[in-house]
Amino acid sequence: MSNETHTTRFTRVCPILRIFDEAKAREFYVDFLGFSVDWEHRFGENFPLYMQVSRAGLILHLSGHHGDATPGSTVFVGTLRVEAYQRELAAKDYTYMKPGVEPLPWGLQMEVTDPFGNRIRFCERLETESA
Repeated sequence: MSNETHTTRFTRVCPILRIFDEAKAREFYVDFLGFSVDWEHRFGENFPLYMQVSRAGLILHLSGHHGDATPGSTVFVGTLRVEAYQRELAAKDYTYMKPGVEPLPWGLQMEVTDPFGNRIRFCERLETESA
């Protein structure tokens, strides 16, 4: 038998980010970053929101549930054409965030911070960088 038969494979990474205000979360993730809401869940009336948003292959879970995630987390996202994404965001003239692209030793990186202190680092790796 080959090693591939017994090798664990991960099919998807889905970070959970803590949110505290549904309207602000939608404004940031949907209106500003351009994600779509895939689904929403609540355990009942007057329970926190848990929802999935996605864009171009990136899936995030946003949770209002205490204990699901730590506020102030950072997610590193491998990205293609990060400068084009930055121009798209700049054109929206979002009041609370004006991200730029920073050249770093490992690639071009744009960092955004949501209203809850979570950071997403969109990075286009240098061609010389190995996977």
